[in-house]
Amino acid sequence: MKISIITVCYNSATTIEKTILSVASQTYVNIEYIIVDGNSKDNTLEILKKHENKISKWISEPDKGLYDAMNKGVAMATGDLIGILNSDDTFHSNTVIEDIVNFHKKNDIEASVGNIVQHRENGKIVRLYSSKYWTPEKLTIGFMPPHPSIFFKAALFNKFGNYDLGFKIGADYELITRFFLRNKIVWEYSGITTTAMLVGGLSSSGTSSYKLITKEIQKALAMNGIAFSSFKIKMRFFWKIIGFLKK
Repeated sequence: MKISIITVCYNSATTIEKTILSVASQTYVNIEYIIVDGNSKDNTLEILKKHENKISKWISEPDKGLYDAMNKGVAMATGDLIGILNSDDTFHSNTVIEDIVNFHKKNDIEASVGNIVQHRENGKIVRLYSSKYWTPEKLTIGFMPPHPSIFFKAALFNKFGNYDLGFKIGADYELITRFFLRNKIVWEYSGITTTAMLVGGLSSSGTSSYKLITKEIQKALAMNGIAFSSFKIKMRFFWKIIGFLKK
């Protein structure tokens, strides 16, 4: 089974090398590693050239943003499974891909959902983001599994489409809604902690970002014909606290 890992980057010189080495250190051999660079202006390209022997395919050209770059990566992929590894993240261990492949071989599924850990720049882990209790119905109140923990059968993109460029930071939410809730793909919780993710990111920084993703969550659900409560989505932060206290 071939697995395609896609990393999109732009001016990622401070982090991309760790990401590349994380893929290169995987125990599983049949990995197609694709990097899509958005025409970086720092020395990202020098780092990519330095590690070309560890990268299956890479391009560097202007794009229309993060999700356009992801779609380019999906179009380049030839693997049976597709996973996303952000340019400032690493795999949690060197057996992640081997574990994912074994899980998919044992289960007749179209996608697996796992966990990630979030850490600060000094390496200190501040959160385990688990999908153990997640269900697709929770999308209607603003909860999605961590995007980097999901591994999709490549055929799903041909069948149901790619990331929608009409979203600024919520195209992953819309795609997950379209796949899991609207089209009811077959999936399982893997229990695998796939990714070590640096705290921060496009959709996790500040009040303005919270307001924007709230708006885009509602847009994603409405586009897919899913009924939802705007109040519950706006108050999702409090549901997270309540759930944490119950645990």
